[in-house]
Amino acid sequence: MDKQTQLEIEAAAWRKMLGHFRKRNDVQNIDLMNMAGFCRNCLSKWYMGEANERGETVDYDQAREVIYGMPYNEYKEKYQEKASEEQLTAFNSLEEGKDTTE
Repeated sequence: MDKQTQLEIEAAAWRKMLGHFRKRNDVQNIDLMNMAGFCRNCLSKWYMGEANERGETVDYDQAREVIYGMPYNEYKEKYQEKASEEQLTAFNSLEEGKDTTE
C-alpha cells in the first residue's frame, strides 16, 4: 500500500470514529477512561499536540470542538452526567496504578 492510500484510509477511519463518538453521547468519558484508558478529552489533547507539532495553532478548546462536534460547554450541558460513586471508584483505582513515567 502506498503512503497516500494509507493516509486516506487512516483519515477515513478517524472521521468514522469521530462520527461514532458523536452519535454515542450516552457513553460517558469516565466510562471510556475506565474501559479503554482514553476518552474524548484525550483525543482532543492528541489532536492539539499533533497540530501544534506541525506548526498549526490549535488550542485545547478548538481541539475539543473538533472532537465533540460542538463547543465543549454545550456538550457538557446536553450530554454529560454526574459520575456515579462506582465510576469514580473505578477511575481512581486506575489512576493509583497508573505508570507515572508516561
